Amino acid sequence: MIRIAVDAMGGDYAPGEIVKGCLQAAEVYQDIHIILVGQASKIQECLLGSALKPNIEIYEASEVVEMHEHPAAAVKKKKDSSIVVATRLVKDGYADAVVSAGSTGAQMAAALFGLGRIKGINRPAIGTVLPTLQQGKLLLDVGANPDAKAENLLQYAIMGKIYAEIILGISNPRVALLNIGSEEGKGNELAQEAYELLKNAPLNFSGNIEGRDIPYGTADVIVCDAFVGNIVLKTIEGMASSLFHQIKEKITANSFRKLGALLIKPGLKEVASSLDYEVYGGAPLLGVNGTSIVCHGSSKEKAIFNAIRVAKECTEQKIIQKIAEELEKSNGN
Repeated sequence: MIRIAVDAMGGDYAPGEIVKGCLQAAEVYQDIHIILVGQASKIQECLLGSALKPNIEIYEASEVVEMHEHPAAAVKKKKDSSIVVATRLVKDGYADAVVSAGSTGAQMAAALFGLGRIKGINRPAIGTVLPTLQQGKLLLDVGANPDAKAENLLQYAIMGKIYAEIILGISNPRVALLNIGSEEGKGNELAQEAYELLKNAPLNFSGNIEGRDIPYGTADVIVCDAFVGNIVLKTIEGMASSLFHQIKEKITANSFRKLGALLIKPGLKEVASSLDYEVYGGAPLLGVNGTSIVCHGSSKEKAIFNAIRVAKECTEQKIIQKIAEELEKSNGN
């Protein structure tokens, strides 16, 4: 049985929505055991007097890392915080994966201190699945390392390729470098150096990709440093949200338009669903020596449920082991 430690205290809607997502996952996936890590009394309150399912347990952690705290300092100081304890459970072999919607920095610090890196990885990367016209595509790094080197981007590409093949089911994924132009030789020093490394690596490298091409799904794995990646991710989220806000406002502006809105409502729901980040669950912290799934801070029940699904899939498919093996082969060892 796969055991997944969930940081019950992390996120804007913790612990209520976190507990709801865990209850749903425990109901759907009978082959997983969920460990709710956090302040037991608050977790119990969210259960509304109902008994825990047989495949859920509560593991006490008295402290919480707040979003405003310095991640590394908080992780070192708060040894009994929910994210530190949940990560420790993975390190000790009590759990197979950790899921959290709390501070991304704290989760990364806890993973680096507690789990360490996969051999051969210099810097980890957060990979997130973006909705496109041709199914979800992987963008990394979106938050782990804003000051990357060309060697880091090459490692991101290798890890992203493996994740896209195993978890997204994309055969021989096309890997692209996010840049300001599609031609070779474009971009800053980092982009130019990374291009040369990627071009000569054993990857299906398709060259540079511009930001405007991402939504069309012209590449399966897109690599960049976290400074750029995080801006791209949040811009896409903001544009999708503002676009649907405008559509809703305009198509309900008068009675005549409201009638038309009823006809296109099913289609709009399908589009909204395809752009919903909650469907994709969490983003894996690739490169650390253990499965750590990073969730959006505003994650609710549906997102937590899907993040647990992603953690389950990564564990079942032995994603950490396969990344380590691929790196060993690429290094010629």
